[in-house]
Amino acid sequence: MTFVLLVVASALLLLGRCVYRIYFHPLAHIPGPLLPKLTSLWLHYHAYIGDEATCVHQLHLKYGPSVRVAPNEVDISDADAVQPIYISKGGFPKAPCYGNFDIDGHKTIFSTTDHGHRAPRAKAVVALFSTKSIRDNADAINGCVDRFVERLKEEAATKKPVNVLNLTRSLAVDVVSTHLFQENYNGTSERGETLSASAFVDAFVAVGRFFYLPNTAFVWLEWVATKYLADERTNESMDVVDKFVDQLVEKTTRESTTYPGCMLAAGLLDDEVKAQCKDLLFAGTDSTGMNLATILRSLALHPEQYVKLHAEITENAALGPNATDVLALPYLSAVVKEGLRISMANPTRLPHVVPAPGWTFKDTQFPPGAIVGCSAFELHMHPDIFSDPRGFKPERWLDATSEMNKYWFAFGAGSRACIARNLATVELIWATERVVRSGVLNGARAVQDEIELYEWFNSKVRDEKIELVW
Repeated sequence: MTFVLLVVASALLLLGRCVYRIYFHPLAHIPGPLLPKLTSLWLHYHAYIGDEATCVHQLHLKYGPSVRVAPNEVDISDADAVQPIYISKGGFPKAPCYGNFDIDGHKTIFSTTDHGHRAPRAKAVVALFSTKSIRDNADAINGCVDRFVERLKEEAATKKPVNVLNLTRSLAVDVVSTHLFQENYNGTSERGETLSASAFVDAFVAVGRFFYLPNTAFVWLEWVATKYLADERTNESMDVVDKFVDQLVEKTTRESTTYPGCMLAAGLLDDEVKAQCKDLLFAGTDSTGMNLATILRSLALHPEQYVKLHAEITENAALGPNATDVLALPYLSAVVKEGLRISMANPTRLPHVVPAPGWTFKDTQFPPGAIVGCSAFELHMHPDIFSDPRGFKPERWLDATSEMNKYWFAFGAGSRACIARNLATVELIWATERVVRSGVLNGARAVQDEIELYEWFNSKVRDEKIELVW
């Protein structure tokens, strides 16, 4: 009898919770399908299988700019929400799930949700990401780019399919390490099928499958995965990166003007500095590598745009000392901006928490504690803002409207936007310019008809290849 009463009570409790979430929850007025209103399992499932952004996009087309994607979470496709959520007065606090990106037990500049924890760390290194710092180190960065171009030429000459994603990742890790550590990882010199750091990067990318999990559940899951599911290739890659970072930090002094040196000077202990450096290597290698590979593939797919870009670059180079700074070339900048729009290196929602006493957005009330956010996928693919949103059309940025610029969200927005956005942008422009000027893309064509992605927080190419062939 006791068991029967327990079952009945549990059923009534579950029914009551369902009724509350559908009809009486403070977000009950936000439209969306039934299942996400009842349980966050819908969101966890689509995040895990890697089609979250696509599924949420379809919901927006059906339900409008605000869609309830979990009992207490809302995805917003209106760029007017970017200012209050991410920019105004520092934006709303980050959601607790960012803690799932902690590294080796340490909160990083990216993963911490505490502004007081982030501020001194970001302040210690922010000057390294300034345009002046990058320009002052132009010779070293362009040295990395030149080695990348030569490697691409070598691979193209084989007439076999070339995985440019592997090469662009190699360049990205070299630029990050050269500029911020003054220690070149030298990925472009590696002759293996994949970059030695790739499995390390992919292991952190895979965390995005579980991004929305409560941190306690994630920690247990991570422990199980590390203990029982890690493969030899991943362990070897982790060891290579650990050794590189360990040696880097151990020989760095507080007087050094490098990224780890600035962190040490700010009072951080060695173990945390190592975690911060690994976070930087992961983020810089993954996102910038994906973005540059997308740009090169897009130019191979669109010969008309490639010819136009090649003409701008070669004509400018012919001017010698009177040439325009490549960072100011209009079509080159448009190509990179359009590449960033369609790349989807980070496609999913950036969730933040509505603070007390709540938030009203265009007559819609959001209670304190609700989790809201916008995604690059949704803003960049908005059909009312970008005609043919999946098309590669750099020309759209030559005379961009304020509305288009408002919907461009490649690096996030506000004080918590990607700290390396200047370095990433300059690297993409310099690399694209030198690749095109070298002529190595002449005659290149894309191997895959489409590139399929796992739409995790950091996207992953399903077969880990973006290939060109000559």
